[in-house]
Amino acid sequence: MTNKLLIEGISDAVGFVGGALLGFWAGQWMGWDIFSQGYSPASIGGIVLVGLGGGAGLQIARRWRAAQSADKKD
Repeated sequence: MTNKLLIEGISDAVGFVGGALLGFWAGQWMGWDIFSQGYSPASIGGIVLVGLGGGAGLQIARRWRAAQSADKKD
């Protein structure tokens, strides 16, 4: 039980952080700096990309984990 929870937590964290970093780097590539002064449209766009990337990474990690458990049951 503890091992399953540890794998769940680590995979969720890696998926979220990895996705958020990909979103951050995509925003940097487009010139959208989330750390710029004020709330310009470019900084808001960068923040949105980080959020979408983190959420997508989390969903990918959960689907990966579900596929792994389905393979073990077969």
